[in-house]
Amino acid sequence: MSAIPQRDRDLFENLFVLELANNHWGQVERGLKIIRDHATIVRYNNVRAAIKLQFRDVDAFIHPEYRGNTDLRYVKKTEDTRLSRDHLARLIEEIRNVSCLPMATPFDEASVDLCVEFDMPIIKIASSDMNDWVLIEKIAASRRPVIASTGGASEKDLDDLVRFFAKRNIPLAINHCVALYPSEDGELELDQIDYLRARYPQNVIGLSTHEYHDWHSSMLISYGKGARTWERHIDIDHDGIPVSPYCSLPHQCDDWYKAFHKATEMCGGRSRSRRVISRRETEYLEALVRGAYARRDLEPGYIFDKDGFSKDFYLAIPLRKGQLSCREVMNGERLMLPLHADEPLTIDHIDGPYRENATLRRYILNRGL
Repeated sequence: MSAIPQRDRDLFENLFVLELANNHWGQVERGLKIIRDHATIVRYNNVRAAIKLQFRDVDAFIHPEYRGNTDLRYVKKTEDTRLSRDHLARLIEEIRNVSCLPMATPFDEASVDLCVEFDMPIIKIASSDMNDWVLIEKIAASRRPVIASTGGASEKDLDDLVRFFAKRNIPLAINHCVALYPSEDGELELDQIDYLRARYPQNVIGLSTHEYHDWHSSMLISYGKGARTWERHIDIDHDGIPVSPYCSLPHQCDDWYKAFHKATEMCGGRSRSRRVISRRETEYLEALVRGAYARRDLEPGYIFDKDGFSKDFYLAIPLRKGQLSCREVMNGERLMLPLHADEPLTIDHIDGPYRENATLRRYILNRGL
């Protein structure tokens, strides 16, 4: 069996793709909150993640006769969730700021140019475009690595796509995908991971999944079968906007990442990955972590800004239980309680994901002196 090139392993293996899709609903501030809340969970689970947007040249994507048509859901949603180029740039900047990879699914040729303009390191091909060769040729011309979802694709579609990218020496990962939103457990067809690995031994195989009953089982099974990249749609429960059942909230992604770590623990071999750091070692090192202390008195309503953090706070040992540390990035959160000079900044002082997420809150409250 041919080996997967190390180049492709380095690009795709153990990469989580978080599909933001149109859950920003055309609101850049909502998009920023989704990015920040999910990036916090990514950071605390120590996983490698990309946050993926969808790009469409809306004016050209929809035929003039159908623009403004509220009866066609796809048309209406495309128009309702349109973002300006400047707003897209702001979201991409934030994705990079929170140490995630920016990605996009382009649905037309102009959007591929936008991927290049924004220097996207990986481009996604949606299941609906698996044999849209005008678009695929344009994507290949960008010379960017590609992840393709295979929902609805025939064997010939898959063979053609794999040969096409192999001939051009462009890295390609292939995601098993059932394009049902949401998917029932009995519809996941996870044995297709075995089929894809056997048929395309030189490609990293992954799973793009939309099930909604738990966030553990498909991870344990797919990892054991050899999937090495994963994708889910993400959202937040905020401002009363309904969350689609196939979308994952931050606490559900937390479960998902923990299942990944459990799968890697139980499956063993570490020859191609960093060792697992023991709890004893982690606790020893956490005793050396610096905590955040106020430089001056601060009143409730103060807004945290990462660029100005060192002006109003300093970092020093010891780190106390419930205190925020040098490991937490605060940008946009608000001070809820008064904070006096030289007083530790604690989780109870601020709003935002560190306070709101039960797992993170418990972790911060239990660490330190």
